[in-house]
Amino acid sequence: MAAAKNYRAAEFGRVAVLYGGDSAEREVSLSSGRAVLGALEACGVAVTGIDKRHDYIQQLTAGGYDRVFIILHGRGGEDGTVQGVLESLAIPYTGSDVLGSALTMDKHRCKLLWRALEIPTPEFCMVRDEAELELAGDAVGFPAFVKPVHEGSSIGMSPVADAGQLRSAWVTARRYDNEVLVERRIEGPEYTISLLGEQILPLIRLEPAHGFYDYAAKYADDAQTRYHCPCGLDAGIESYFGELCRRAFKAVGGSGWGRVDLLCDESGQPYLIDANTAPGMTSHSLVPMAARQAGIEFPELVLRILGTTL
Repeated sequence: MAAAKNYRAAEFGRVAVLYGGDSAEREVSLSSGRAVLGALEACGVAVTGIDKRHDYIQQLTAGGYDRVFIILHGRGGEDGTVQGVLESLAIPYTGSDVLGSALTMDKHRCKLLWRALEIPTPEFCMVRDEAELELAGDAVGFPAFVKPVHEGSSIGMSPVADAGQLRSAWVTARRYDNEVLVERRIEGPEYTISLLGEQILPLIRLEPAHGFYDYAAKYADDAQTRYHCPCGLDAGIESYFGELCRRAFKAVGGSGWGRVDLLCDESGQPYLIDANTAPGMTSHSLVPMAARQAGIEFPELVLRILGTTL
């Protein structure tokens, strides 16, 4: 385990926590932002919360901030747009840069790059209109998942058992994005790998009560999902999965901190599903859970993420 640095609150200067926004994940971001704000305040950091929904650029330019903790989820915050603004303002920020944020937010292009680098990911097809839908089903097969290309937290995502369910799932996904991904569903255990700088945190195995780790299972009801950390894998396999996910995260420009999710088939072959550059920091969130297993309590975790901006 990497040694922790003892940060002094004063070395961070004035910090803005950027949260909220207008994406479909606004409520999760507000919850994450409150948790991060509370932790930084408890550590004595001079910190202010800024809801991206309310003239955030003016607030940033007027506030004299030395760095920004980005805890926005979804489009408009995790896709490179805010990162570009902060680059223009020359304010250091947490998480991945413009390119890394944009690539990881775009599930299709992220997976195209992984496939080109022979990083295992399930078969997939992009669907932009109804004419492409049947072709995608034939190419990917069933069961499958249908998901918006530019959303997180399983928003707009549906499991599909056969061709008869494909259109209704596509209509659901289209409410959130004109670009929709049809992806082969891997039947097997699900794991999440959290990254903190160069450190790979302990893997978590997810066991949703209803077989699908959807929005409600992630945020609404503790009884819907069981979290196994330690994950139960052989140490060698856990290390291999962690290194695979770190390589995949770096391949798409990820840096600072983040999370990569994967599924295993019956033979134990891992398939990477997606990468997250600003994961949740709520009471249900996976990065704090993994950090705690590594002996890193929430305030230290927040300071270490902020420390990547120094």
